[in-house]
Amino acid sequence: MTTPLVEMDGDEMTRILWKMIKDQLILPFVDLKVEYYDLGLVKRDETGDKITIEAAEACKKYGVGVKCATITPNAQRMTEYNLHQMWKSPNGTIRSIMDGTVFRAPITIPTIHPVVKNWEKPITIARHAYGDVYKNSELRVNGPGVAKLVFDGEDGSHQEAVIQEFKGAGVVQGMHNTDKSIRSFAHSCFKYAIDTKQDLWFSTKDTISKTYDARFREIFDEVFQEYKPQFDELGITYFYTLIDDAVARVIRSRGGFIWACKNYDGDVMSDMVSTAFGSLAMMTSVLVSPDGNYEYEAAHGTVTRHYYKYLQGEETSTNPMATIFAWSGALRQRGLKDGLEALVGFADALEAACFDTLGDGIVTKDLVNLMEGVTPKAVNSAQFIEAIRERLERRLG
Repeated sequence: MTTPLVEMDGDEMTRILWKMIKDQLILPFVDLKVEYYDLGLVKRDETGDKITIEAAEACKKYGVGVKCATITPNAQRMTEYNLHQMWKSPNGTIRSIMDGTVFRAPITIPTIHPVVKNWEKPITIARHAYGDVYKNSELRVNGPGVAKLVFDGEDGSHQEAVIQEFKGAGVVQGMHNTDKSIRSFAHSCFKYAIDTKQDLWFSTKDTISKTYDARFREIFDEVFQEYKPQFDELGITYFYTLIDDAVARVIRSRGGFIWACKNYDGDVMSDMVSTAFGSLAMMTSVLVSPDGNYEYEAAHGTVTRHYYKYLQGEETSTNPMATIFAWSGALRQRGLKDGLEALVGFADALEAACFDTLGDGIVTKDLVNLMEGVTPKAVNSAQFIEAIRERLERRLG
């Protein structure tokens, strides 16, 4: 390696797996260079979450990052970790700073068939990484009154609209987005579709949200004109439809396309797609910025239940596939950016070793009931990683 990766450590069981993967599958084979950031909840609390901002800025500087799963604290976590405040999602912070779009795709193998039987190829979810409910403002309304949406422009302009005339208690929420962020989202989606030579679908609900969602559609239509010649040359298409129609079409489809969704839609639909393809632990995730920076991570959380078992000395069988593929994806991208064919080849060999292991029926417990055409043997996490290493060594000769 000539340029470092930005390495972002995480929390709980995925942090344990992170070290195992590095020790067994990366360090023995790669002259690893990283700029390390500990994004575990304890360190984020100690630094007032400044370390998350520093990590995101480093991703912009070096162009490629790899991130372990992290905790977004709730009230229970506030008490458990004795936090100074309920810190925001580190993923949300990184996405906002990098101005990127999250692309999530399942890791597919022949012995695990999708629940939707007509799906023949992976479906990639492109999730807008800014705004909506994740940057909202909320109020609890305690009695009768009027809730208004108000905007006071710096030029002295004033706009307001009545949201609701409350007759009693309720709740009210304000969301926003920006043309700049939506435009970046569109550019990332069209570029990724061209890079991967896949059709791009985009869906909102502009028939109901005639200003907010309609703005997404308008900007996508504008930006597409820049990429239409390349789409035509590659023989791929851009397709817009309403979100409810998209869901129906996706279920009837054969897969093999990118489905671009607004922030909340993408959050929900990526879990639906990953589960239908087999397991959330088999879902890759990469954040791509319009200026070509990449941040790879697993699409799942910190596997808290397994972590508590681990702390009690119990054996766990946590699936590390998505985390391994975060590393392989980051190493491949680093190799491509720096012209290091050997590093790209190593990333390919690591993923192939994972497929070899699964093809031999060696699996973690979450995959046992999903396998078809092979008799699976359930092993714990350490044994699974050891089996991958054996096959990796064979492939590397």
